Formats: sequence, structure tokens, C-alpha cells
Amino acid sequence: MTFQDFFITPLYLILFLIGAYVIRPYATNAQTSPYFIPGLAIKFVGAIALGMIYQFYYGGGDTFTYHSHGSRWIWQAFMDDPAVGLDLLFQKAGDYNGKTYPYTSKMWMFRDAASMFIIRMTAVIDLFTFQTYSATALFFAAFAFSGHWVLFSLFQKLSPAQTKQLAYATLFIPSVVFWGSGILKDSITLAALCWMTYIVLRISIFNRLSLSNILLFLLMGWVIYSIKIYILLCFLVGVSIFLYLQYISKVRSFVVKLMIAPVLITVFIGGGYFAMQKISEDDSRYALDKIGETAMITAYDIRYGWGARQGDNSGYTLGELDGSIGSLIKLAPQGVIVTLFRPWPWEVKNPLMLLSAMESLGFLILTIRLFSTQKWSIIIKKLNTPIILFCLSFALMFAFAVGVSTFNFGTLMRYKIPVMPFYGLFLVLCIKRPNHLTP
Repeated sequence: MTFQDFFITPLYLILFLIGAYVIRPYATNAQTSPYFIPGLAIKFVGAIALGMIYQFYYGGGDTFTYHSHGSRWIWQAFMDDPAVGLDLLFQKAGDYNGKTYPYTSKMWMFRDAASMFIIRMTAVIDLFTFQTYSATALFFAAFAFSGHWVLFSLFQKLSPAQTKQLAYATLFIPSVVFWGSGILKDSITLAALCWMTYIVLRISIFNRLSLSNILLFLLMGWVIYSIKIYILLCFLVGVSIFLYLQYISKVRSFVVKLMIAPVLITVFIGGGYFAMQKISEDDSRYALDKIGETAMITAYDIRYGWGARQGDNSGYTLGELDGSIGSLIKLAPQGVIVTLFRPWPWEVKNPLMLLSAMESLGFLILTIRLFSTQKWSIIIKKLNTPIILFCLSFALMFAFAVGVSTFNFGTLMRYKIPVMPFYGLFLVLCIKRPNHLTP
């Protein structure tokens, strides 16, 4: 960050807050209104804090790679020649040519398509912020907040008696605020995930099917697909199960259920499987027969490659991965536990790990409270509610996916943030929730 941040950023901060006060009456009700401005403001704090931590504590990192060593050169190309800048903005990652080479040769992540997606987003915003890091980060924070807000608003309509608890689960989890607000892949993918969830629930529960909802769903799906395809795959599994249970639960007659169950299974479960197959075609790493090998390579590269190169001492291991599906399944319980409940306090190596450990301890305490204060029959009955089961199934599936493929607490702190709002929602809805949710 430079002195420019102290002049441009306050201006945009004021404009965003003015806009928030204008929008608030249309985006809130009497119960949710008090959380709108604080929820947005804490996202702005998180975005700026992320930049400061990366600059003054880490001395660099992904967020500055996207900005200072990525979008900066697209900005420079626009300043030198708008036509070249426009070509560079839409140029395929790794596709070098003579016209743009003076700029692409200086972009560290030009060959990585997912990173280039974030760099292009950053570059477009930079055109309005004059390539000011913290001002651009405010735009990322605003988009991130929009996703969290619509998710909170929808669940609040379903369970208005738990507005405060739902706000904590969706808007104010500290590590989600920190890692999910600034110029990072995680900010965009989590916001897009929240938007997709909102649209699915809005259509299936509130019957709000519209062309705009479908187009927005596809747009957010494309965003996640372009950045982190495995998030989309986990979401499709969870949402397929949810849609089947949601629509089959509306049928009261047992005979009719038996008749239409195969149709719904074909449409939702089969459709979800087909979508997963088509999505993974463009990236063979996520094909079903390659997932075990991909997880092994990723885990050991982060643990012994990236972590070792960075001098990182926050690695962990769950056991041996051999690239087979069997080894993944064997480590699944440990993968879920490490994502949801670790690092343990004695595993803390730095202040950010301490933050993660405190949150994990909080989740552990709430989980123990849930299973120790309620009968299993009541818990099982609550899990028959499709929306509660969706939150839990997605959280566990994603926790397993990142837990067994990361092997580094520092990286896991970022990767696991999509788990936290959904597991938090599960806990909130189960601990004090009546046996059913109603729109």
C-alpha cells in the first residue's frame, strides 16, 4: 500500500457507506436492518486488515501478487495503449504474443487461469480506483458482503426468532471476515457460493423461479468454475440431495412418493451427477477417477513443497495418501475433524493460527453442546429437514475435501472458510430450532 491509498480509499469508503444507507431500506426488514451497516463495515475492515497483514507481517503474498504483480501491468497497458490493454484484459492465460509480451512477461501468475480471473477482476476495478490497492479491496469486500447478506436474509426469513445467531454465523465469523473480504480467490468464490445457495433456496422454498434468478445462478456458477472448480462440485452434490429431499417431502401420500421418487432421483441426483461429469471434463484433475491422485499431489505439495519453501512450520499430517479413493475414505473422519476443530491450542504457531484455534474451539464446544443436550431422536428428526441436512452435508463434504488435501494449517485457514457459515447455520438451526422450518 502507498500514500495513494490514504487519499483514494477514504473517498470510496464514504461513497460505499452512502450507498449502503440508501440501499438498506430495500434490502432489510425491521429485524435485519441493525446488522446491515455493521456487516458491511466489518467486511471493509477485514479487507484492509488483510492487506496490512500481508504487507507488514508476511512481507507479500497472493493478494499483492494479484494486484502489484498482476493487475498493475494490465493497468499500465491501458495507460500506454488502451487497445493493448483491452487485448491483455481478455487474453487467454498462458497465451503469449508479441503485442502484450512486455506486460505478460512480468505477470507472475499469467499461466494460471484461475489466478488470471482474479487479476482481470482486479484490473477492471483498478480502472476506477487508479490502481489503488485498498480502494480496490473495498470493491471485493462489498461483493463478498452481498453474498453473505442474501444468505443471512433468506435464513432469517425461515427462522426469524434466531436473527442474532444467524447474523453471527453468516456475517461475523472472524476468520471468514478476514480471509473472505480482500483481494483473494476465497472472497469471490465464497460470495458466489452464498449467492448460488440463496437462489436455489429462493426457488425451491419460496417458489421465486425467474429468468433473472436462473441467469444469476449460472453467472455465479461460472465464477466459481473459473476459480475453484472443487467448490462447485461439492455444492452440486449437496444441492442435488437437498432438491430431492425438498420436493419429495412435499408429497404426503406414501404411494405417490413411491411413484415419483425414481423420477426425482433421476432429475436431481442424476442431473447433479451429470453436471459434475461435464464440469470435470475441462479439468481432468477433478474427474471421479482422479480425485484421489489430485488430493495426494495437492496435500504433499502444500505440506512439503510450498510450505517447506516458505519456511512454514504449520504443517500437519493425517496419515498416508496413496492416490486411491480408498485412502481418501480412510482419512475422511480425520479430514473433517482437522477442518472443523483444529488446530488444537497446543498446535498454535502464530497469531493467525490462534484466531483459527479459538474459532475451532468454539465450534467444538457448540457441537458437544448439541449432541450432549439433545436426544439423538430429536437430532435425527431435525436432520430430516432438507435445508438443515443441506448445510450439514455441504459442510462435512467440503471439510473432508480440504482437510485431506491441504496438510498445512496456514493454507487450511483460508481454504476452509466456505465450511464455516454453513456449519454455523447447521448448529444454529439445530441447537434451539423447532422441528421444522417454515417460509
